[in-house]
Amino acid sequence: MAKQTRQIRVGGVAIGGGAPVSVQSMTNTDTADVEATLSQIRALAVAGADIVRVSAYNEACAKAVRRLVDGSPVPLVADIHFDHKLALMAAENGIHKLRINPGNIGGEKNVKILADCVKAHHIPVRIGVNSGSVEKDILAKYGAPTPQGMVESALRHAKMLEDCGFYDMVLSMKASNVPDTVEAYRLASRACDYPLHLGVTEAGLPEQGKIKSAIGIGALLLSGIGDTIRVSLTGDPCLEPPAGIEILQDVGLRTDCVQYVSCPTCGRTCIPVGDIMRRVQQELADVHIPFKVAVMGCVVNGPGEAREADIGICGGGNGAGLLIKKGEAPRKVTGDLAEILIDEIRGMMA
Repeated sequence: MAKQTRQIRVGGVAIGGGAPVSVQSMTNTDTADVEATLSQIRALAVAGADIVRVSAYNEACAKAVRRLVDGSPVPLVADIHFDHKLALMAAENGIHKLRINPGNIGGEKNVKILADCVKAHHIPVRIGVNSGSVEKDILAKYGAPTPQGMVESALRHAKMLEDCGFYDMVLSMKASNVPDTVEAYRLASRACDYPLHLGVTEAGLPEQGKIKSAIGIGALLLSGIGDTIRVSLTGDPCLEPPAGIEILQDVGLRTDCVQYVSCPTCGRTCIPVGDIMRRVQQELADVHIPFKVAVMGCVVNGPGEAREADIGICGGGNGAGLLIKKGEAPRKVTGDLAEILIDEIRGMMA
């Protein structure tokens, strides 16, 4: 059962308080280049991002926020470090959320100024602690950026805003090490009721990063922990939202997409399982409804798996397939099995 956290709103997207787990990503363009950044924001939205973060590392970036917000199809977050004036500028320009660490923006006076600003504009704040950003005194206390240290750091930052009467916060405690990440979030979940933004930071190239993220994020979601997620991958950020959606689907938190089942193949395989499934996935890339498709290589487990799906096909020998649709008797089909399956699926969806 998911932990009930307090709820904040990032534009039109609710985080926490029982809201659906949202998927985030971040642009890697020069934020001051409005057209390039908007193009990537729109691509990320098409890829499935509910919220997109941009880095506001100088005044030109903070000034660009107004045009980015006006042109974005999804709520935007400004990622800001060290300079509270950039956060103020982003807030005045309409940003939907800030990602800051109050402890590194210049002391209590600046924190109070920022807190008054975000309260006036009803802008939530994510306090993001990474294993590489833990304060020196906490590192000295624990001897390393431990899960306990990351949580202590996040709560210390949160208290600075709490002391200013501000509570619309999301917390994150990310490490590139999966066990440390999972333990940090478990500790934070027990220590507070703020919504938690999940992710394994610096997870690496897509090949390994998806696996690390699925293990870390998936373990926490299955424990009822987490309100919003980002799969951090090196390279094209448009690969991140689909990976996040797949994690949510696989842990049972997203049903508005097609679920695919295919066997690993063995010596009994008598149809090109991989080729068929790839063509089906390409054809259904634009489909966002609950639907299950199975492609199986032979009749050992094939009919059973296909019966559990909305539609499935399994190898029937001599290049033929056995097509099985829910509620209908199996029928033998020959020819281009992928095309036959796709036509049947489109017919069912119509």
